[in-house]
Amino acid sequence: MNPQARKILIFFGDILLLLGTMVVTLLFGFWGSFESGIFFSHVLAFSFLFLVWLVILYSLDLYDLSLPISFSVLSRFFLAWVCFLATGAGYFYLVAFTQLNPKTNLVTYVSLFIGTAFIWRLVFSLKLSAIASWRIGFLDVGEEEQELRQSIESLKQHGYQYIPVSIDRGLEEQIKEYHLQALVFPHGFFSDPKHIQTLYACLGEGVSFFEPAQVYEVFTRRIPLSTIDQQWFIRNLQEKERGISLRLKQTFDMVGALLILVLTLPLWMLIALAIKLEDGGAIFYEQQRVGKHGKTFFIKKFRTMRNDAEVGGVQWAQESDPRVTRVGRVLRTTHLDELPQMLNVLKGDLSLVGPRPERPEFVRVLETEIPHYHVRHFIKPGFTGWAQIKFRYARSVSDSKTKFEYDLYYLKNRSPIMDALILLKTVQLFFR
Repeated sequence: MNPQARKILIFFGDILLLLGTMVVTLLFGFWGSFESGIFFSHVLAFSFLFLVWLVILYSLDLYDLSLPISFSVLSRFFLAWVCFLATGAGYFYLVAFTQLNPKTNLVTYVSLFIGTAFIWRLVFSLKLSAIASWRIGFLDVGEEEQELRQSIESLKQHGYQYIPVSIDRGLEEQIKEYHLQALVFPHGFFSDPKHIQTLYACLGEGVSFFEPAQVYEVFTRRIPLSTIDQQWFIRNLQEKERGISLRLKQTFDMVGALLILVLTLPLWMLIALAIKLEDGGAIFYEQQRVGKHGKTFFIKKFRTMRNDAEVGGVQWAQESDPRVTRVGRVLRTTHLDELPQMLNVLKGDLSLVGPRPERPEFVRVLETEIPHYHVRHFIKPGFTGWAQIKFRYARSVSDSKTKFEYDLYYLKNRSPIMDALILLKTVQLFFR
């Protein structure tokens, strides 16, 4: 069972828990007078909240089964409990057109669901995943696949097993011996006709064959440059945003940017005041960036560095950067410094979701050092992006290469649903 299938199973388990814990709550709340009509009226009244609550669980990474049970995970469940109560109270007492007035039942219901959702994930990790194990054979992998091996071995507790396989031994016998469900062959494996014949002979063994890039997509959600070539770009980077699809994305960007501007306007005033009080310098900072098809534009941000931060020229961001002000450190940690970019979205320079735009000085270097780097400029850059939520600030060419590999995953798989999920994950950055 692959990671996506496991997440889907957890998701449907949560839906059953939402209904099951509601029955238990109503049994206690309406002791002696519980009827099916009461249950269905509550399900109808809570239906919108169910959707909101499932989105909250996703945005807090509580469908990420690679996370070990730790204080961090427990704190996310506690935050989910708080968010559930806040949204539930707001919905029933401010918005909903219903006669229901849950009060104590709401606290009981939310607490019961959060507790059982935690236990459900714990049981799934310890028991169910072992039953639905996925044994993955790696056929003569090279050094470039070692990271993938480490990723799979780190998920051993969830039923994934790394099995080394050699082409020098009988491949069919090894598939049967190790009970493999999948076999990963190295990049360039098909250049030898004998290898093609070997895999062809194994077609009836019930095993799936994958290139490293495909498995990287599943387990790391990025596409390493070492696993692909120009043919991969031709096969996978087709234009997806045309006609209705393009207009829908533009409408989504405009509406989303306006909504974010309205909701965060009070924060703008507080941030501006904090910046002024600290050093009296400028509130906003403009920086040239490279957009779609290499066109440059000026991005707007709240200033997070000293006024003389780049007197000596353009520099990479640093860990514990001494140029960052105290207010700026808070803004960067919470990503609130990015809010003024909603103005760039309204102007059409940015989309809400896409590869993050880089400075021209860095782009010139990166296009020289990183193969195929120019393809990230095929689409409009974004206020947030897949690389943004999966990786830290780039502090070197090596970091930028890793972020570009996340960009490639987005370029290949981008869709309105993925954009919406990235925006939800971006909200989580404020709680890191």
